[in-house]
Amino acid sequence: MVKIIDYRTRSNDQGKEFNVLIVQGGVEPIKSRTTGKVYFSTRTASVPSTFDEDTCNQLIGTSFEGKVAKVPCEPYDYTFKETGETVELLFRYEYVNEELDMTERHLIPEEKVL
Repeated sequence: MVKIIDYRTRSNDQGKEFNVLIVQGGVEPIKSRTTGKVYFSTRTASVPSTFDEDTCNQLIGTSFEGKVAKVPCEPYDYTFKETGETVELLFRYEYVNEELDMTERHLIPEEKVL
């Protein structure tokens, strides 16, 4: 399950504004590579929407099926706000709904049906 915890307004390449919903997955244990100790964290991801600000605000707190998964991507630099340290990342967090993915994989394209 994921929960909508916030929203943000962003701009596309043409300068047009749109809203993204910030979704958060469940609590998960993670083992520190540095200390070897376990701590708890959650993953968050932003998902584009077609909703206006009022609708996004009303959706905060809504839960639904899916998870936030670690997905490989092209390398990019990320700067930690707290420390100013910049690191290169090879992944991003993305909302995943396996039920939707399965349905899409099993659909037959219309041109093949005709």
